[in-house]
Amino acid sequence: MQKNITNVSDTEQKLEIILSAEEFTPETDREIESARKNIQLKGFRKGHVPVGMIKKVMGPAIEAAVAEKLASKYFVEISEAENIKPASRAELEDYSFDEDQLAITLSYQIHPDFEIKDFSGYSFVQDIYPVTDEDVDREINLILKGHGTLVPVDEQSEAKDTIIADLLKLDDSGNVMEDHKTENYHFNLEYLPEDNPFYKSLLGKKAGENVTVDIEPEKEGEETYRYEVTIKEVKRLELPELNDDLIKEISQQKFESIDDFREDVRSQLEQHFSNKSEQDLLETISSKFIEENPVPTPSAMVDSFENMLLENAKKQMGGKLPPGMDESELRTSIRPNAEKHARWMLISQKIAEMNELEVNDDDIKAFAEKEAEKNPELKAEDLLKTYMSTEFRDYITDTILKDKIYGIIKSSVTINGENKPIPEHNNE
Repeated sequence: MQKNITNVSDTEQKLEIILSAEEFTPETDREIESARKNIQLKGFRKGHVPVGMIKKVMGPAIEAAVAEKLASKYFVEISEAENIKPASRAELEDYSFDEDQLAITLSYQIHPDFEIKDFSGYSFVQDIYPVTDEDVDREINLILKGHGTLVPVDEQSEAKDTIIADLLKLDDSGNVMEDHKTENYHFNLEYLPEDNPFYKSLLGKKAGENVTVDIEPEKEGEETYRYEVTIKEVKRLELPELNDDLIKEISQQKFESIDDFREDVRSQLEQHFSNKSEQDLLETISSKFIEENPVPTPSAMVDSFENMLLENAKKQMGGKLPPGMDESELRTSIRPNAEKHARWMLISQKIAEMNELEVNDDDIKAFAEKEAEKNPELKAEDLLKTYMSTEFRDYITDTILKDKIYGIIKSSVTINGENKPIPEHNNE
């Protein structure tokens, strides 16, 4: 066998494989014999068609099958011997037969060869979120809102009230648009922006009042619409009294007292914002490495991440894109993000190679024990069995390796903590 490897670009190669008759003839004979067992030609019994006739009828198909099989076989062998790191499947670009040799040409994408810039001088700021009593009170208030009751009030509406109204939509001439009559529409003022026309018109109004709301066109040339709004009710959220009985009810008997409940709320807030702090730091780190290391990315890897991001977007929209949303436009918009994912994968793999990082069974066992400590209801032995299964092992291995890679980075750079207030809910 002869081989010639040609670099087409930083991420593309071509491989020419030249096989002698001794190397390809056995595979050709197997293909002919297989065809002979299955082919049926008029005038011949099945399995007794002469070889010459088979070659005449099925020659091109046999040659193609032989080329495909031998290309796959030798590509694996050559990749291992030459330390080629394919980033895509090898495509059979061309092949040619004669009596003495078979020449095969393959094209494929590869992981680029690159060096990572020294990152020991990098410095990062990690946001730290100390949980205060006020944060706990705010979170408990949000929980209470979920158990509150909307009650009618005979007062002017306030910024967090709900208004129930009937709407009539009028055209430019002031005529009612018959297909645009809406009864009992709920306006939750708390969720409307302060510059929203309905918010500005309904705030401070009482049940029984009528208001007119003009909706200005967003684009030049579009019509102005007017709504006649009849306010039927103003409702205000009435929160339940916070006491031990309520705590038992909303926690399903998990907590007996307000103090226990407050401590749990504080603990969950601390865990949530600790995770947020860590994730934000890791994203900042990966963004810095991507920016400093403009690694050529194989298009096949980018395509893979693009498909993944597209599927994730579809899941968030109920399994498919809504009517009117163009998939090609969405792909175009997510392509830059896919490229960043691909570049970070190459960089992180390089860091793993540089530091000879790997994941073994002891690492998975330690990971299972650590996860079991977080949840007393789980047993480390059961988790380990799950993690070692065919279904989960690759995912867990990737997770552990990712932790090791970030661990190497964090041990080499400077990280300064900076206290930040816990961000309030947008609808608070």
